[in-house]
Amino acid sequence: MKPIESTDSELLQSMLGGDREAFAQLYRRRQSNVYRFALQMSGARELAEDVTQEVFMVVMRKAGNYDERLGSVNAFLLGIARNLVLRRLKQDRPLLPIEDALETARAEGQAEELFRRETIESVQKAVLSLPEHYREVVVLCELQEMSYAEAASVLGCAIGTVRSRLHRARTMLIERLRPATSESLLNERLKSARCFA
Repeated sequence: MKPIESTDSELLQSMLGGDREAFAQLYRRRQSNVYRFALQMSGARELAEDVTQEVFMVVMRKAGNYDERLGSVNAFLLGIARNLVLRRLKQDRPLLPIEDALETARAEGQAEELFRRETIESVQKAVLSLPEHYREVVVLCELQEMSYAEAASVLGCAIGTVRSRLHRARTMLIERLRPATSESLLNERLKSARCFA
């Protein structure tokens, strides 16, 4: 018989009661989501690693601030990550280094891998070039595959705002990714970029 796995909310409540193992489980379960979000928002691995650690430090101190009525624990964590990333981006401007994945692909001599990485790099650059409020909705809804409601919870705005920002962001991305102007091609590129973390 398989043991019943605790929900994120239950783990957070156990943490509040001093259960260190609950914190470790929550960290193992959610740290990759937080890291991917921070990386996709910043384009900088070091910043993403720092933010991921900071998010869980904040959770240790402020887990009591979590309100289940306002959204999931994942949305709570990404909301903390969002604030930390935006603060760091404002401090560290200009900061948008893109890892030199193309050199690795060329050295390996794999044309298909090179094309895939070029596509990912072009999407990364296009997403990173968006203004922050548009970048956030693309990262949350397209790359993190959150629902509009979850994204609205993370961003502290209405669902309609998420929808309109995402629509505008997609339009901007299509423009930036020319000559690939079709929306179906944009969808394919966004799907392939989900794994860039």
